[in-house]
Amino acid sequence: MLFNSLEFAIFFILVTTLYFLLPYKYRWMLLLVSSCYFYMAFVPVYIVILGVTIVIDYYAGILLEKTEGKKRKLYLIISLIANIGVLAIFKYYNFITININEALHSFNSSSSLPLLNILLPIGLSFHTFQAMSYTIEVYRKNQKAERNFGIYALYVMFYPQLVAGPIERPQNILYQFYEKYDFDYQRVTDGLKLMLWGLFKKVVIADRLSVVVDAVYNNPHGSSSFSIIVATIFFAFQIFCDFSGYTDIAIGAAKVMGFKLMTNFNRPYHSKSVSEFWKRWHISLSTWFRDYLYISLGGNRVSVPRWYFNLFFVFLISGLWHGANWTYIIWGALHGIYLVFGLITGEGRNNLMKKLSVPTGVNIFLQVIVTFCLVDFAWIFFRANTLTDAFYIIKTAVGGFPNDVSQLLTHHQLNLNLGVSTGNLLGCVALILLLEVVHIVQKHGTIVEWINAKPLIQRWAIYYAAVLMIIVLGVQTDKQFIYFQF
Repeated sequence: MLFNSLEFAIFFILVTTLYFLLPYKYRWMLLLVSSCYFYMAFVPVYIVILGVTIVIDYYAGILLEKTEGKKRKLYLIISLIANIGVLAIFKYYNFITININEALHSFNSSSSLPLLNILLPIGLSFHTFQAMSYTIEVYRKNQKAERNFGIYALYVMFYPQLVAGPIERPQNILYQFYEKYDFDYQRVTDGLKLMLWGLFKKVVIADRLSVVVDAVYNNPHGSSSFSIIVATIFFAFQIFCDFSGYTDIAIGAAKVMGFKLMTNFNRPYHSKSVSEFWKRWHISLSTWFRDYLYISLGGNRVSVPRWYFNLFFVFLISGLWHGANWTYIIWGALHGIYLVFGLITGEGRNNLMKKLSVPTGVNIFLQVIVTFCLVDFAWIFFRANTLTDAFYIIKTAVGGFPNDVSQLLTHHQLNLNLGVSTGNLLGCVALILLLEVVHIVQKHGTIVEWINAKPLIQRWAIYYAAVLMIIVLGVQTDKQFIYFQF
Protein backbone atom coordinates (compact mmCIF):
# COMPACT_ATOMS: atom_id res chain seq x y z
CA MET A 1 0.00 0.00 0.00
CA LEU A 2 1.68 3.17 -1.20
CA PHE A 3 1.49 6.41 0.77
CA ASN A 4 0.73 8.24 -2.48
CA SER A 5 -2.37 6.16 -3.28
CA LEU A 6 -6.09 6.64 -2.72
CA GLU A 7 -6.11 3.28 -0.96
CA PHE A 8 -3.77 4.60 1.71
CA ALA A 9 -5.78 7.81 2.13
CA ILE A 10 -8.88 5.73 2.93
CA PHE A 11 -6.84 3.38 5.16
CA PHE A 12 -5.32 6.29 7.09
CA ILE A 13 -8.65 8.03 7.69
CA LEU A 14 -10.36 4.83 8.87
CA VAL A 15 -7.52 3.67 11.13
CA THR A 16 -6.97 7.10 12.68
CA THR A 17 -10.68 7.65 13.29
CA LEU A 18 -11.05 4.23 14.94
CA TYR A 19 -7.88 4.86 16.95
CA PHE A 20 -9.39 7.88 18.68
CA LEU A 21 -12.83 6.28 19.05
CA LEU A 22 -11.59 3.07 20.67
CA PRO A 23 -10.90 2.78 24.40
CA TYR A 24 -7.21 3.23 25.19
CA LYS A 25 -6.58 -0.46 26.07
CA TYR A 26 -7.62 -1.66 22.60
CA ARG A 27 -5.68 0.83 20.53
CA TRP A 28 -2.47 -1.17 20.22
CA MET A 29 -4.53 -4.11 18.91
CA LEU A 30 -6.05 -1.90 16.22
CA LEU A 31 -2.61 -0.64 15.21
CA LEU A 32 -1.18 -4.16 15.07
CA VAL A 33 -4.04 -5.53 12.95
CA SER A 34 -3.90 -2.43 10.71
CA SER A 35 -0.13 -2.78 10.32
CA CYS A 36 -0.52 -6.45 9.33
CA TYR A 37 -3.11 -5.47 6.72
CA PHE A 38 -0.86 -2.66 5.49
CA TYR A 39 2.07 -5.05 5.03
CA MET A 40 -0.03 -7.80 3.46
CA ALA A 41 -1.30 -5.32 0.85
CA PHE A 42 2.07 -5.84 -0.91
CA VAL A 43 2.78 -9.61 -0.83
CA PRO A 44 0.49 -11.34 1.73
CA VAL A 45 2.51 -14.53 2.20
CA TYR A 46 5.59 -12.63 3.44
CA ILE A 47 3.77 -11.82 6.68
CA VAL A 48 4.74 -15.38 7.68
CA ILE A 49 8.45 -14.61 7.36
CA LEU A 50 8.07 -11.43 9.36
CA GLY A 51 6.04 -13.32 11.97
CA VAL A 52 8.72 -15.98 12.42
CA THR A 53 11.48 -13.44 13.05
CA ILE A 54 9.21 -11.52 15.45
CA VAL A 55 8.62 -14.69 17.50
CA ILE A 56 12.35 -15.51 17.58
CA ASP A 57 13.36 -11.99 18.63
CA TYR A 58 10.58 -11.72 21.21
CA TYR A 59 11.71 -14.85 23.07
CA ALA A 60 15.38 -13.99 22.51
CA GLY A 61 14.82 -10.68 24.31
CA ILE A 62 13.27 -12.41 27.33
CA LEU A 63 16.05 -15.02 27.47
CA LEU A 64 18.72 -12.32 27.12
CA GLU A 65 17.29 -10.54 30.14
CA LYS A 66 17.14 -13.72 32.24
CA THR A 67 20.57 -15.18 31.54
CA GLU A 68 24.24 -14.23 31.86
CA GLY A 69 27.57 -15.36 30.40
CA LYS A 70 28.13 -17.39 27.26
CA LYS A 71 24.55 -18.61 27.11
CA ARG A 72 23.36 -15.01 26.92
CA LYS A 73 25.66 -14.28 24.00
CA LEU A 74 24.37 -17.44 22.30
CA TYR A 75 20.80 -16.15 22.41
CA LEU A 76 21.91 -12.88 20.82
CA ILE A 77 23.76 -14.75 18.07
CA ILE A 78 20.69 -16.90 17.35
CA SER A 79 18.56 -13.76 17.05
CA LEU A 80 21.06 -12.02 14.76
CA ILE A 81 21.48 -15.14 12.59
CA ALA A 82 17.71 -15.41 12.19
CA ASN A 83 17.44 -11.80 11.01
CA ILE A 84 20.58 -11.70 8.89
CA GLY A 85 19.72 -15.14 7.52
CA VAL A 86 16.43 -13.87 6.13
CA LEU A 87 18.28 -10.96 4.53
CA ALA A 88 20.94 -13.30 3.13
CA ILE A 89 18.39 -15.61 1.52
CA PHE A 90 15.97 -13.10 0.08
CA LYS A 91 18.30 -10.21 -0.72
CA TYR A 92 21.79 -11.57 -1.27
CA TYR A 93 21.57 -15.26 -2.23
CA ASN A 94 21.07 -14.66 -5.95
CA PHE A 95 23.71 -11.89 -6.01
CA ILE A 96 26.30 -14.15 -4.37
CA THR A 97 25.29 -17.12 -6.53
CA ILE A 98 25.54 -15.15 -9.79
CA ASN A 99 29.04 -13.96 -8.90
CA ILE A 100 30.12 -17.49 -7.92
CA ASN A 101 28.75 -18.88 -11.20
CA GLU A 102 30.58 -16.20 -13.19
CA ALA A 103 33.80 -17.06 -11.36
CA LEU A 104 33.27 -20.77 -12.15
CA HIS A 105 32.59 -20.02 -15.81
CA SER A 106 35.77 -17.94 -16.03
CA PHE A 107 37.66 -21.15 -15.15
CA ASN A 108 35.76 -23.02 -17.88
CA SER A 109 33.69 -24.93 -15.35
CA SER A 110 30.29 -26.22 -16.47
CA SER A 111 29.02 -26.30 -12.90
CA SER A 112 26.67 -23.65 -11.61
CA LEU A 113 24.62 -23.05 -8.52
CA PRO A 114 20.83 -22.71 -8.82
CA LEU A 115 19.10 -19.34 -8.46
CA LEU A 116 16.00 -18.73 -6.37
CA ASN A 117 12.89 -17.38 -8.07
CA ILE A 118 11.67 -15.24 -5.17
CA LEU A 119 10.60 -11.65 -4.63
CA LEU A 120 12.34 -9.45 -2.09
CA PRO A 121 9.97 -8.75 0.83
CA ILE A 122 9.24 -5.03 0.80
CA GLY A 123 11.19 -2.97 3.32
CA LEU A 124 13.07 -6.08 4.52
CA SER A 125 16.28 -4.25 5.42
CA PHE A 126 14.40 -1.64 7.46
CA HIS A 127 12.37 -3.84 9.78
CA THR A 128 15.25 -6.32 10.05
CA PHE A 129 17.56 -3.59 11.37
CA GLN A 130 14.86 -2.34 13.72
CA ALA A 131 14.41 -5.85 15.13
CA MET A 132 18.17 -6.28 15.51
CA SER A 133 18.46 -3.01 17.43
CA TYR A 134 15.98 -4.38 19.99
CA THR A 135 17.90 -7.55 20.83
CA ILE A 136 21.24 -5.71 20.81
CA GLU A 137 19.91 -3.07 23.22
CA VAL A 138 18.47 -5.76 25.52
CA TYR A 139 21.83 -7.56 25.38
CA ARG A 140 23.62 -4.34 26.30
CA LYS A 141 21.11 -3.84 29.14
CA ASN A 142 19.98 -0.51 27.75
CA GLN A 143 16.44 -1.81 27.23
CA LYS A 144 14.21 -4.12 29.25
CA ALA A 145 12.74 -7.08 27.41
CA GLU A 146 9.17 -6.48 26.24
CA ARG A 147 6.82 -9.03 27.82
CA ASN A 148 3.71 -8.14 25.82
CA PHE A 149 4.08 -10.05 22.55
CA GLY A 150 1.57 -7.85 20.75
CA ILE A 151 3.38 -4.66 21.73
CA TYR A 152 6.71 -6.08 20.58
CA ALA A 153 5.16 -7.15 17.26
CA LEU A 154 3.79 -3.62 16.88
CA TYR A 155 7.27 -2.21 17.54
CA VAL A 156 8.52 -4.08 14.46
CA MET A 157 5.39 -3.62 12.33
CA PHE A 158 4.13 -0.10 13.16
CA TYR A 159 2.74 0.76 9.74
CA PRO A 160 3.96 4.38 9.26
CA GLN A 161 7.62 3.36 9.35
CA LEU A 162 7.41 -0.35 8.58
CA VAL A 163 8.74 -0.41 5.02
CA ALA A 164 11.13 2.57 4.78
CA GLY A 165 11.85 3.82 8.28
CA PRO A 166 12.88 5.80 10.16
CA ILE A 167 14.66 2.83 11.77
CA GLU A 168 13.60 3.32 15.38
CA ARG A 169 15.32 2.22 18.58
CA PRO A 170 13.28 0.43 21.27
CA GLN A 171 14.06 3.18 23.81
CA ASN A 172 12.31 5.75 21.63
CA ILE A 173 9.18 3.96 20.48
CA LEU A 174 8.28 0.96 22.68
CA TYR A 175 7.16 2.98 25.70
CA GLN A 176 5.01 5.17 23.46
CA PHE A 177 2.68 2.24 22.73
CA TYR A 178 1.73 2.29 26.41
CA GLU A 179 0.96 6.02 26.43
CA LYS A 180 -2.55 7.37 26.08
CA TYR A 181 -2.77 10.06 23.42
CA ASP A 182 -6.00 12.03 23.35
CA PHE A 183 -7.14 13.92 20.27
CA ASP A 184 -5.22 17.19 20.17
CA TYR A 185 -6.21 19.58 17.39
CA GLN A 186 -2.84 21.30 17.10
CA ARG A 187 -0.89 18.04 17.08
CA VAL A 188 -3.25 16.42 14.57
CA THR A 189 -3.17 19.38 12.18
CA ASP A 190 0.62 19.63 12.49
CA GLY A 191 0.89 15.98 11.51
CA LEU A 192 -1.43 16.51 8.53
CA LYS A 193 0.62 19.51 7.38
CA LEU A 194 3.78 17.41 7.45
CA MET A 195 2.04 14.65 5.51
CA LEU A 196 0.90 17.21 2.92
CA TRP A 197 4.45 18.51 2.51
CA GLY A 198 5.77 14.96 2.17
CA LEU A 199 3.16 14.11 -0.45
CA PHE A 200 4.03 17.31 -2.34
CA LYS A 201 7.73 16.40 -2.39
CA LYS A 202 6.93 12.91 -3.65
CA VAL A 203 4.29 13.38 -6.37
CA VAL A 204 5.10 16.91 -7.54
CA ILE A 205 8.90 17.13 -7.28
CA ALA A 206 10.32 13.59 -7.13
CA ASP A 207 7.96 11.93 -9.60
CA ARG A 208 8.18 14.84 -12.06
CA LEU A 209 12.00 14.80 -11.93
CA SER A 210 11.92 11.03 -12.41
CA VAL A 211 10.58 11.49 -15.95
CA VAL A 212 13.85 13.17 -16.96
CA VAL A 213 16.04 10.86 -14.89
CA ASP A 214 14.44 7.68 -16.25
CA ALA A 215 14.64 8.92 -19.85
CA VAL A 216 18.41 9.35 -19.57
CA TYR A 217 19.44 6.57 -17.22
CA ASN A 218 17.33 3.93 -18.96
CA ASN A 219 18.88 4.91 -22.31
CA PRO A 220 22.33 6.35 -21.55
CA HIS A 221 23.69 5.49 -25.03
CA GLY A 222 21.23 7.90 -26.60
CA SER A 223 22.04 10.77 -24.26
CA SER A 224 24.41 13.69 -24.58
CA SER A 225 26.85 14.93 -21.95
CA PHE A 226 24.55 17.80 -20.95
CA SER A 227 21.58 15.43 -20.74
CA ILE A 228 23.47 13.16 -18.37
CA ILE A 229 24.65 16.04 -16.20
CA VAL A 230 21.11 17.47 -15.94
CA ALA A 231 19.60 14.05 -15.19
CA THR A 232 22.25 13.33 -12.55
CA ILE A 233 21.58 16.62 -10.78
CA PHE A 234 17.85 15.97 -11.03
CA PHE A 235 18.31 12.50 -9.52
CA ALA A 236 19.98 13.97 -6.45
CA PHE A 237 16.82 15.97 -5.78
CA GLN A 238 14.51 13.18 -6.91
CA ILE A 239 15.86 10.66 -4.43
CA PHE A 240 15.88 13.25 -1.65
CA CYS A 241 12.27 14.31 -2.24
CA ASP A 242 11.18 10.70 -2.74
CA PHE A 243 12.76 9.38 0.46
CA SER A 244 12.31 12.41 2.69
CA GLY A 245 8.77 12.73 1.33
CA TYR A 246 8.02 9.20 2.53
CA THR A 247 9.62 10.01 5.88
CA ASP A 248 7.55 13.17 6.31
CA ILE A 249 4.35 11.23 5.62
CA ALA A 250 5.43 8.51 8.07
CA ILE A 251 6.37 10.97 10.83
CA GLY A 252 3.22 13.00 10.17
CA ALA A 253 0.90 9.97 10.25
CA ALA A 254 2.43 8.83 13.54
CA LYS A 255 2.25 12.37 14.94
CA VAL A 256 -1.48 12.59 14.23
CA MET A 257 -1.99 9.65 16.62
CA GLY A 258 0.46 11.06 19.18
CA PHE A 259 3.61 9.06 18.40
CA LYS A 260 6.95 10.78 17.89
CA LEU A 261 9.36 9.26 15.36
CA MET A 262 12.95 10.37 14.99
CA THR A 263 14.08 12.98 12.46
CA ASN A 264 15.60 11.31 9.39
CA PHE A 265 16.64 14.26 7.18
CA ASN A 266 17.98 17.73 7.87
CA ARG A 267 18.72 19.65 4.65
CA PRO A 268 21.52 17.25 3.59
CA TYR A 269 22.52 19.15 0.44
CA HIS A 270 23.49 22.14 2.56
CA SER A 271 26.30 20.09 4.12
CA LYS A 272 29.85 21.45 4.05
CA SER A 273 31.47 18.00 3.99
CA VAL A 274 30.55 14.39 3.26
CA SER A 275 30.87 13.65 6.97
CA GLU A 276 28.26 16.34 7.68
CA PHE A 277 26.11 14.99 4.84
CA TRP A 278 25.79 11.67 6.68
CA LYS A 279 24.74 13.48 9.83
CA ARG A 280 21.87 14.97 7.81
CA TRP A 281 20.94 12.17 5.37
CA HIS A 282 19.05 9.02 6.44
CA ILE A 283 20.00 9.77 10.03
CA SER A 284 18.34 6.66 11.46
CA LEU A 285 20.52 4.40 9.27
CA SER A 286 23.79 6.30 9.70
CA THR A 287 23.39 6.33 13.51
CA TRP A 288 22.47 2.62 13.40
CA PHE A 289 25.73 1.77 11.63
CA ARG A 290 27.61 4.10 13.98
CA ASP A 291 26.24 2.55 17.17
CA TYR A 292 26.17 -1.11 16.20
CA LEU A 293 28.99 -1.58 13.67
CA TYR A 294 31.42 1.35 13.69
CA ILE A 295 31.77 1.50 17.48
CA SER A 296 31.90 -2.31 17.71
CA LEU A 297 34.88 -2.23 15.33
CA GLY A 298 36.63 0.22 17.62
CA GLY A 299 35.45 3.47 16.04
CA ASN A 300 38.19 6.11 16.29
CA ARG A 301 39.65 4.63 19.49
CA VAL A 302 42.18 2.66 17.48
CA SER A 303 45.27 3.37 15.40
CA VAL A 304 44.82 5.84 12.57
CA PRO A 305 45.06 3.21 9.77
CA ARG A 306 42.52 1.03 11.58
CA TRP A 307 40.24 4.07 12.08
CA TYR A 308 40.32 4.75 8.36
CA PHE A 309 39.57 1.09 7.68
CA ASN A 310 36.62 1.15 10.08
CA LEU A 311 35.11 4.13 8.29
CA PHE A 312 35.61 2.62 4.85
CA PHE A 313 34.30 -0.79 5.88
CA VAL A 314 31.14 0.64 7.45
CA PHE A 315 30.28 2.51 4.28
CA LEU A 316 31.07 -0.52 2.16
CA ILE A 317 28.54 -2.48 4.23
CA SER A 318 26.13 0.45 3.99
CA GLY A 319 26.31 0.20 0.23
CA LEU A 320 25.61 -3.54 0.38
CA TRP A 321 22.68 -2.86 2.73
CA HIS A 322 21.09 -0.71 0.05
CA GLY A 323 21.12 -3.42 -2.58
CA ALA A 324 22.63 -6.65 -3.83
CA ASN A 325 24.46 -5.11 -6.75
CA TRP A 326 28.00 -3.94 -7.41
CA THR A 327 26.64 -0.47 -8.19
CA TYR A 328 25.53 -0.04 -4.58
CA ILE A 329 28.78 -1.46 -3.23
CA ILE A 330 30.81 1.04 -5.26
CA TRP A 331 28.46 3.83 -4.14
CA GLY A 332 29.14 2.93 -0.51
CA ALA A 333 32.87 2.56 -1.15
CA LEU A 334 33.01 6.02 -2.73
CA HIS A 335 31.51 7.58 0.39
CA GLY A 336 34.03 5.69 2.50
CA ILE A 337 36.85 7.04 0.33
CA TYR A 338 35.41 10.56 0.58
CA LEU A 339 35.40 10.41 4.38
CA VAL A 340 38.92 9.04 4.68
CA PHE A 341 40.27 11.52 2.12
CA GLY A 342 38.50 14.35 3.96
CA LEU A 343 40.18 13.39 7.24
CA ILE A 344 43.63 13.13 5.63
CA THR A 345 43.42 16.46 3.80
CA GLY A 346 41.24 18.45 6.20
CA GLU A 347 43.97 20.40 7.96
CA GLY A 348 45.83 21.12 4.73
CA ARG A 349 42.70 22.43 3.02
CA ASN A 350 41.90 24.71 5.96
CA ASN A 351 45.44 26.10 5.98
CA LEU A 352 45.29 26.70 2.23
CA MET A 353 42.07 28.71 2.56
CA LYS A 354 43.64 30.82 5.30
CA LYS A 355 46.73 31.53 3.21
CA LEU A 356 44.56 32.54 0.27
CA SER A 357 42.50 34.75 2.61
CA VAL A 358 39.28 33.30 1.27
CA PRO A 359 36.29 35.00 3.00
CA THR A 360 34.36 32.71 5.34
CA GLY A 361 31.13 33.00 3.34
CA VAL A 362 32.88 32.11 0.09
CA ASN A 363 34.66 29.19 1.76
CA ILE A 364 31.39 27.79 3.09
CA PHE A 365 29.72 28.18 -0.32
CA LEU A 366 32.59 26.34 -2.02
CA GLN A 367 32.47 23.56 0.56
CA VAL A 368 28.74 23.08 0.00
CA ILE A 369 29.17 23.01 -3.79
CA VAL A 370 32.09 20.56 -3.67
CA THR A 371 30.24 18.30 -1.23
CA PHE A 372 27.16 18.26 -3.45
CA CYS A 373 29.29 17.42 -6.51
CA LEU A 374 30.96 14.53 -4.70
CA VAL A 375 27.65 13.16 -3.43
CA ASP A 376 26.02 13.63 -6.83
CA PHE A 377 28.86 11.82 -8.60
CA ALA A 378 28.35 8.86 -6.29
CA TRP A 379 24.60 8.91 -7.06
CA ILE A 380 25.51 7.87 -10.63
CA PHE A 381 26.36 4.39 -9.38
CA PHE A 382 23.30 4.32 -7.13
CA ARG A 383 20.92 5.09 -10.02
CA ALA A 384 22.62 3.34 -12.96
CA ASN A 385 21.03 0.03 -13.92
CA THR A 386 24.40 -1.69 -14.32
CA LEU A 387 28.08 -1.02 -13.72
CA THR A 388 28.58 -0.86 -17.48
CA ASP A 389 25.96 1.88 -17.71
CA ALA A 390 27.53 3.77 -14.80
CA PHE A 391 30.97 3.86 -16.39
CA TYR A 392 29.50 4.80 -19.78
CA ILE A 393 27.56 7.65 -18.16
CA ILE A 394 30.71 8.98 -16.49
CA LYS A 395 32.73 8.65 -19.69
CA THR A 396 30.07 10.43 -21.75
CA ALA A 397 29.49 13.18 -19.20
CA VAL A 398 33.20 14.00 -19.07
CA GLY A 399 34.34 13.16 -22.60
CA GLY A 400 31.36 14.64 -24.42
CA PHE A 401 31.26 17.89 -22.48
CA PRO A 402 33.67 19.85 -24.75
CA ASN A 403 31.66 18.84 -27.84
CA ASP A 404 28.39 19.92 -26.23
CA VAL A 405 29.88 23.27 -25.24
CA SER A 406 31.20 23.75 -28.79
CA GLN A 407 27.78 22.92 -30.25
CA LEU A 408 26.09 25.35 -27.90
CA LEU A 409 28.50 28.16 -28.78
CA THR A 410 28.38 27.44 -32.51
CA HIS A 411 24.73 26.61 -33.10
CA HIS A 412 23.22 28.08 -29.94
CA GLN A 413 21.21 24.93 -29.31
CA LEU A 414 21.54 21.47 -27.82
CA ASN A 415 19.71 18.20 -28.41
CA LEU A 416 19.17 17.27 -24.78
CA ASN A 417 16.94 14.18 -25.27
CA LEU A 418 15.47 14.58 -21.78
CA GLY A 419 12.05 13.15 -22.54
CA VAL A 420 10.24 16.40 -21.66
CA SER A 421 9.47 19.71 -23.30
CA THR A 422 11.47 22.85 -22.56
CA GLY A 423 8.56 24.16 -20.50
CA ASN A 424 8.47 21.04 -18.35
CA LEU A 425 12.24 21.16 -17.97
CA LEU A 426 12.06 24.74 -16.71
CA GLY A 427 9.21 23.66 -14.43
CA CYS A 428 11.48 21.01 -12.89
CA VAL A 429 14.16 23.64 -12.27
CA ALA A 430 11.55 25.90 -10.66
CA LEU A 431 10.45 23.08 -8.35
CA ILE A 432 14.05 22.50 -7.23
CA LEU A 433 14.42 26.23 -6.55
CA LEU A 434 11.17 26.15 -4.54
CA LEU A 435 12.54 23.25 -2.51
CA GLU A 436 15.71 25.18 -1.76
CA VAL A 437 13.72 28.25 -0.70
CA VAL A 438 11.88 26.04 1.79
CA HIS A 439 15.22 24.67 3.02
CA ILE A 440 16.49 28.20 3.60
CA VAL A 441 13.32 28.89 5.60
CA GLN A 442 13.91 25.67 7.57
CA LYS A 443 17.23 26.98 8.86
CA HIS A 444 15.15 28.76 11.50
CA GLY A 445 12.58 26.03 12.18
CA THR A 446 10.52 23.29 10.55
CA ILE A 447 8.16 23.89 7.65
CA VAL A 448 5.22 23.26 10.00
CA GLU A 449 6.47 25.87 12.48
CA TRP A 450 6.91 28.35 9.63
CA ILE A 451 3.35 27.76 8.42
CA ASN A 452 1.92 28.00 11.96
CA ALA A 453 3.52 31.42 12.40
CA LYS A 454 1.57 32.80 9.43
CA PRO A 455 -1.83 34.55 9.74
CA LEU A 456 -4.89 32.36 9.17
CA ILE A 457 -5.55 33.59 5.61
CA GLN A 458 -1.94 32.93 4.56
CA ARG A 459 -1.99 29.46 6.13
CA TRP A 460 -5.08 28.43 4.19
CA ALA A 461 -3.65 29.96 1.02
CA ILE A 462 -0.59 27.72 1.45
CA TYR A 463 -2.79 24.62 2.00
CA TYR A 464 -4.91 25.32 -1.07
CA ALA A 465 -1.84 26.07 -3.20
CA ALA A 466 -0.17 22.82 -2.13
CA VAL A 467 -3.27 20.72 -2.81
CA LEU A 468 -3.83 22.43 -6.16
CA MET A 469 -0.22 21.83 -7.22
CA ILE A 470 -0.49 18.17 -6.17
CA ILE A 471 -3.62 17.79 -8.31
CA VAL A 472 -2.39 19.78 -11.33
CA LEU A 473 1.38 19.14 -11.33
CA GLY A 474 1.59 15.84 -9.46
CA VAL A 475 2.31 12.61 -11.34
CA GLN A 476 -0.85 10.61 -10.62
CA THR A 477 0.47 7.09 -11.25
CA ASP A 478 1.05 5.81 -7.69
CA LYS A 479 4.79 5.47 -8.35
CA GLN A 480 6.55 3.32 -5.78
CA PHE A 481 8.98 4.97 -3.39
CA ILE A 482 12.61 4.31 -4.31
CA TYR A 483 13.60 3.00 -0.88
CA PHE A 484 10.80 0.39 -0.81
CA GLN A 485 13.16 -1.90 -2.76
CA PHE A 486 15.61 -1.97 0.16
